[in-house]
Amino acid sequence: MKIICIGRNYAAHIEELANERPDEPVVFIKPDSAVLPKEQDFYIPEFSNEIHYEVEVLVKIKKVGKHIDKKFAHTYYDEVSLGIDFTARDLQSKLKEKGLPWEKAKGFDGAAVIGKWLAKSNFKDLNNLNFYLLKNDVEVQKGNTSLMLWKVDELISYVSSFFMLKKGDIIFTGTPAGVGKIEVNDYLSGMLEEYELFALKIK
Repeated sequence: MKIICIGRNYAAHIEELANERPDEPVVFIKPDSAVLPKEQDFYIPEFSNEIHYEVEVLVKIKKVGKHIDKKFAHTYYDEVSLGIDFTARDLQSKLKEKGLPWEKAKGFDGAAVIGKWLAKSNFKDLNNLNFYLLKNDVEVQKGNTSLMLWKVDELISYVSSFFMLKKGDIIFTGTPAGVGKIEVNDYLSGMLEEYELFALKIK
C-alpha cells in the first residue's frame, strides 16, 4: 500500500503559504509506516517545533490501474474518508530552501492520519463535499471539494500515468486554507459532511 499525496490543490491554501500556483498536480508519497495506528494519539516528534495539521479528503483505490482515463476513474474507488497530512513545517521550509525533497517533513512516523472509510454511495456528489477540522472543538479548517483545482477523477488519471495504482492505495487529495500549528494536549477531530471520521489527542 502506498500513500499518494497531492499538494497545492486549493487556491486559498496556495496563497496562504505564498506558494506558486502549479500548472499540474504536485505529487509526493508517504511510506506506509507514516500511517498513525488506529485509536493512537499523535506524539510530536523531537525534530520539529512546528508540526502543522492539514485536513484532506481521501479515496481508497480498489483495483489495479495504469494510464486510467478520467472517464473511467470513478470505477477505481468505492470508499472515501478524511485524514490529516501532518507536516513538519519548519523542516519542510529548510528543505525547500535548499531544493531538497520533502520526505523527512511529510513522511515521518505517524504523519498520516486515516479516518473511518465510508461508501461513496453515501454522498450525492463527491465534487461537492463539505469537510472540517476542529481543534479543541473550534473549527480551524473548512473546505469543499468543489474548490479543488483538480477533482478526484482527474487526480486518479494523472497519478496513474506515473505510478501503477494498486488495491489499497490511498490518495490524499489536498488541503484547504487554515492550516496551523499543533500543541501538546490539543484535540483534533474531522468531519466529512455530518460524519465524524477521526478524533485524536496530541501528546
